[in-house]
Amino acid sequence: MLKIIVLCTGNSCRSVLGEALINHLGGDRFQAFSAGSHPTGKVNPNALATLRRNGLPSEGFTSQSWDEFADQDIDIAITVCDQAAGEACPAYLNSTVRAHWGLPDPAHATGTEEEIAQAFQATYDALQIRIKKMLALPAETLEAAELTRLLNQIGAEPR
Repeated sequence: MLKIIVLCTGNSCRSVLGEALINHLGGDRFQAFSAGSHPTGKVNPNALATLRRNGLPSEGFTSQSWDEFADQDIDIAITVCDQAAGEACPAYLNSTVRAHWGLPDPAHATGTEEEIAQAFQATYDALQIRIKKMLALPAETLEAAELTRLLNQIGAEPR
């Protein structure tokens, strides 16, 4: 089973949605976690509502530092926001396959409750498409450089 960490600065929205989707769709192939470089300390309630709306569990998620995973063997690290992509990753990720799937932060969405819910849903949908493409790859057998290239290609495709 490959271990994936989904990274974002605050670890309150996009990375949590990515963790939930990978664990839901990845079956016995992937185990996902999420973390942030500067975690907010709580998961955004709109992210949890989005998970519930889409039939996924919304319990047990936390906003935590990537330092919490220093003792974990992580195979793949995926950043989902521009800030995390430009930051130095923790030293323990040096040999980890890394990819960037930048997405707008739905936590910054404004407007009606429905418009905010739509922003979160758009992020969920974009992550679901990307994760399904990742699941179609033979990730367990690809060389690290090729897996990195393919994962970054998925992240660069239009949403």
